[in-house]
Amino acid sequence: MVAHQAYAMAARIKPELHISQVARFPGLRALSWDGNVLYASRGYDLLSAVADDNPIRWQTVASYNPPWWRNLTVRSRVTLRLFRDGFHALAVLSSGQLIAAVPGAIVVRSPGSRYFRVSHKVLRGTRPLHIAVASNDHIYGSTDKGATWEIAYTFPQGAIRHVHNIVYDEWEDCLWVLTGDNGAECQILRASCDFKHVYAVASGKQQARAVALVPTREALYFSSDTPFETNHIYRYSRRGILSQVAELNGSSIYGCRVGEAIFFSTMVEPSAVNRDRHVRIYGSADQASWDRLLEWKKDIWAMGSFQYGNAFLPDGGNTTNLLAITTVAVKKDDLQTTLWRV
Repeated sequence: MVAHQAYAMAARIKPELHISQVARFPGLRALSWDGNVLYASRGYDLLSAVADDNPIRWQTVASYNPPWWRNLTVRSRVTLRLFRDGFHALAVLSSGQLIAAVPGAIVVRSPGSRYFRVSHKVLRGTRPLHIAVASNDHIYGSTDKGATWEIAYTFPQGAIRHVHNIVYDEWEDCLWVLTGDNGAECQILRASCDFKHVYAVASGKQQARAVALVPTREALYFSSDTPFETNHIYRYSRRGILSQVAELNGSSIYGCRVGEAIFFSTMVEPSAVNRDRHVRIYGSADQASWDRLLEWKKDIWAMGSFQYGNAFLPDGGNTTNLLAITTVAVKKDDLQTTLWRV
């Protein structure tokens, strides 16, 4: 009885995370933060806004000219989803260069230019979902601010299926490389920024199958992305201790930090284990207690062709108290960005 009372008291005094919606932008996809500036895209146009201005005003930064037929498919929400049109990732360099991923290519925009140009054609796969930038502005595979690209590291043949994400860790000045998908292919690796030193800290299990990872001063937080087991949020301390901190309703491939708060989103990718048809946002103010904050129901369009229900959380360093979320393939809020005050 005493233990139960102590637990109840601890539950009452835990820091609670509250968010409130402050803005809604139909047709925009949030891509990346640069301090208090949020970059977002509308089709193949890149826009930016000072997110803590009131009202928020968007201005066009630059555009990308895709193959002619994509100028047609990008005009409709349905065909945009079908052909995976638009920008999919963006990195903002301290020099002012912008590096982005579009279908089939990595593109770069020099300071002052109105257009992105292709610097690398993607021949394996379709497009990266993230671009990692190290402290010296070295981008994964590029040492000249995205102008040219080279192989930075090669895995042994058959070791992995593909790389899910690469995340820069400012506290250890290193990169965290997340790979998948099955058995020993699932790895979380620590790499020096020049990729001369690479070693696994977790591997061989579906719970090491991750896409989203958020570094903090004390620990790394990552979410699993598996259709075979219940998914969770994990904490990997700087001392090398791995612990499970929250259960998720489905696979998770996006996470971010707003101040001291951490957020992860889940997607609707049905399996024998992941049966929930809701996209959800989970968050924590203290990384000890986690709350389910928001949810959207999957829309009626087929998932394989017209995308899984998901909530994109932008990359980059965010100095505001605002959480940006772009929802896709969900009822009412399809292809819409919302801002929430944390």
